[in-house]
Amino acid sequence: MRTRRQAGTGRTQPDDPTTATRILDEAERLAQTRGFNGLSYADVAAVVGTSKAALHYHFATKADLGRALIERYTDRFFAALGDIEASGAAAPERLQRYARLYADVLKQDRLCLCGMLAAEYTTLPEPMRSALREFFGRNEAWLSDLLEAGRAAGTLHFDGPPRDSARALMAVLEGAMLLARAYGDTKHFDAAAAYLIREVTSAA
Repeated sequence: MRTRRQAGTGRTQPDDPTTATRILDEAERLAQTRGFNGLSYADVAAVVGTSKAALHYHFATKADLGRALIERYTDRFFAALGDIEASGAAAPERLQRYARLYADVLKQDRLCLCGMLAAEYTTLPEPMRSALREFFGRNEAWLSDLLEAGRAAGTLHFDGPPRDSARALMAVLEGAMLLARAYGDTKHFDAAAAYLIREVTSAA
């Protein structure tokens, strides 16, 4: 039978089923605040209350950990997008809720995990790069479909292909997070997001 703690130490056992989740939670927090290159197994182990050996038990290499972080973040992000779709809201409201996904992360004094890792793209192993491309590609596709549907319904207004506008929207939201962090004020993000939404919801 698996035990959750080593007797008398307060440290988690390597095969504790909750250890992997706690490792990912802490590694995600560190990656979102200091970057992936600034994340060490020692730092994660210290907060989780386990050993570096336990981290390697679950994630043999840092690249494995990074890939797992991106995949989990992607799954959660698109589950949230699924909830937005299921709401049946009109395109402008869905777009506002999309922007709020980024705002909610920023309110935790964090940045979008994939946006943060993209800044370190050239230093990351290929499996992580591939996972990042998938995250951004799926975002572009989701936003493109939303924009196209909104334009067809007459509730969203923009020029050119929907994918171009989708890329611009995503780039501005990611960049606005960085500026808000630099200024230490989420109002910088809120203003940028509000401007974007006004631009596509106001008829020319």
